[in-house]
Amino acid sequence: MAKRHLISVRATVPGMDDGIRAFIRKVIRTALAAEGVTFPCEISVLLTSDSGIQDINREQRNIDAPTDVLSFPMFDLTPGELPDASADADPETGCVPLGDMVISMERVAAQAKEYGHSNRRELSYLVVHSILHLLGYDHMDEGAQKAQMREREEAILSELGQTRKK
Repeated sequence: MAKRHLISVRATVPGMDDGIRAFIRKVIRTALAAEGVTFPCEISVLLTSDSGIQDINREQRNIDAPTDVLSFPMFDLTPGELPDASADADPETGCVPLGDMVISMERVAAQAKEYGHSNRRELSYLVVHSILHLLGYDHMDEGAQKAQMREREEAILSELGQTRKK
């Protein structure tokens, strides 16, 4: 039997039940498959508050402000490039550690309201967005990189049935 991804989902905010954790794992597995990741990976997810993500943002990036999602990739990849599963896998787990993501559940709720869609859709967007960052995608320019990332986000969200309302 093929090894599975190790996806830990921790929460420092109330109300994060097994259904939310299972949904996040499904979004991650779908995004990884869509990007051609066929080897088992390890990803850590932290669901927190605005103040929790602000603390991490300040400590890790010297930015003293809350944000919606933070991504901490283990590898410096370019889009379409994958880690070497045989060389980069953790010998104990057999999984390649892709990195960590932190999501502010307060931002999920606020942005879902702002954009007129469900919290579930916003959460799926932020998870997909973070997975793409872990896999080397970026959106720092307003040109080709951002367009490429947005195209991949929308394709994966469509596969999940989490498209934007027009």
